[in-house]
Amino acid sequence: MTEGRPVTAGAARLNTSVAHNARVWNYWIGGKDHYEVDQRVGEHVAGMFPVIRAVARADREFLARAVAFLAGERGIRQFLDIGTGLPTVENTHEIAQRIAPESRVVYVDNDPIVLVHARSLLTSSPEGVTDYLDADVRDPDAIVRGAGATLDLDRPVAVMLLGILNFVPDTGEARRVVRRLMAAVPSGSHLVLTHPTHDPDVGGEGNAAAMEFWNANATPPITARGRTEIAGFLDGLDLVEPGLVPCSQWRAEPAAAAVPQFGAVAVKR
Repeated sequence: MTEGRPVTAGAARLNTSVAHNARVWNYWIGGKDHYEVDQRVGEHVAGMFPVIRAVARADREFLARAVAFLAGERGIRQFLDIGTGLPTVENTHEIAQRIAPESRVVYVDNDPIVLVHARSLLTSSPEGVTDYLDADVRDPDAIVRGAGATLDLDRPVAVMLLGILNFVPDTGEARRVVRRLMAAVPSGSHLVLTHPTHDPDVGGEGNAAAMEFWNANATPPITARGRTEIAGFLDGLDLVEPGLVPCSQWRAEPAAAAVPQFGAVAVKR
């Protein structure tokens, strides 16, 4: 980290008695930052919906491809990664700053365990900046205000919403969040999005039951959406090829299998 505000504890307290998405997700992708309760719930969900581990890996691999594309082909030098989760390997700043060391990255999350690990996340190339903002996706005004301390919001920004709008159950509210965030950044900015689906043509049939179990036994509550609802988050933006597709297939190898998690990158005119 070169410049940035000190990491502060959020209002939420770390609760290790209830499974939490950030820790269960970390378990699914092979990380070590989780507790026994997270492993138990993760195993149960994976038993109900075995593809979930592939979804977790595909989402992470999509992030890497999307950031490399934006930094390498689109010349993006600013990234606002909302709902970043626990740091693992190949985080947004690592990929972006490997390609363009001057890249500036702001991570946003409100999970107390992510706050605990934030200092290990806040590393940067000497030329760039990596910062962390303790904020909730449902408060986009606070995110915009906080991000403006590190990012130049008059220059293009990649707004990254990977696997986070599914924690905003009301679709109207989720759309308002996206509109507010994209209104705060200029033409040439990009939206990077992934979202789970229950659509059967990509293997989402089991998502409803798995999410019902999750919502009864873990936090925060989650929802899946159909392709049309997810596409609504991209209204007014120009989709980058290949459009809204399973995230495992976005600019991936031709033989990549579909997963029930859509991904897309779109640009603001």
